[in-house]
Amino acid sequence: MQVNPKTVKKQFEKNMDKYDSNAFVQIELAQKLITALSACRSDFDSILEQGCGTGILSRLIKEKICYRQYFANDIVEKSKNYLDKILPEYTFICGNAQKIKPPVKVDLIISNAMFQWFTSLENSLEHFKGILEKNGLLAFTTFTPENFCEIRRITGLSLDYKSKADITAALEKDYQILHIEEYRKVLNFNNPLELLAHMKNTGVNSLAAKGLTFKEVKDFCDKYLELYPDVRLTYAPIIVIAGLK
Repeated sequence: MQVNPKTVKKQFEKNMDKYDSNAFVQIELAQKLITALSACRSDFDSILEQGCGTGILSRLIKEKICYRQYFANDIVEKSKNYLDKILPEYTFICGNAQKIKPPVKVDLIISNAMFQWFTSLENSLEHFKGILEKNGLLAFTTFTPENFCEIRRITGLSLDYKSKADITAALEKDYQILHIEEYRKVLNFNNPLELLAHMKNTGVNSLAAKGLTFKEVKDFCDKYLELYPDVRLTYAPIIVIAGLK
């Protein structure tokens, strides 16, 4: 499915204040990413965080990672309001992560639950290669094709999620994989409306470019209960640490 950056920006911006209280999986992923990164390296001269959002990952980096210079990027300008309360000193760069460049090269590019929005993983990795210092690290989490499999089955909508093999193949030209780990996380909800609210409050309803009508919501809920009476939603995260060759 083709992603419209303007739609993604609008949905995340509209629901940012509710994000942290709904982003259970993203919070867990940020913690796992920092643990994996720390096992490889924990001291950096300069860091670029891509898609910093409300600062879930930023807070952990501040607590667990040593650094001297911090650049934070997000497509939503409002993100800076959250980071101002977390980071004592940093430079905010608003814009599309696939295009922006910090004023200096960095030795860590890090991102949590954002790479799935890229129009081309390969092009983004090539772009990051030009931003990273020699022997710099790329640390990120994203999701594999089983992510939201229930939603895809019912609506036919899905992002172009990459498999572990796809990600490995994209990285192997210029990067050495130091850590790669995938797993499943299933959330259960009381009803499909609660599930829809969860997706809305974490911005992932950007899958749909238009709002659903009352009838479409009812049809979705009826179908969900028919196929998944336990009202489950499957997340399929992957955690990657790679070094620039």
